[in-house]
Amino acid sequence: MGWAEIRDEGRAQGRAEDILLVLEQRGLDVPDHVRVRITECADLDVLRNWLAGAVTAPSAEAVFEDE
Repeated sequence: MGWAEIRDEGRAQGRAEDILLVLEQRGLDVPDHVRVRITECADLDVLRNWLAGAVTAPSAEAVFEDE
């Protein structure tokens, strides 16, 4: 694994943590299946879209609706 891959993996992990933090701070229940889907995603663009959606989503599951 090269440095770029390690860097991107770390960025994805950080972005996933940000999404979960936003959902939790908004008082939304985050079921295990949602938590797993978010933390296992490695696509930075997808995670960015989910983070944007987490700000206004009515539920944790709704973060995935615009895919």
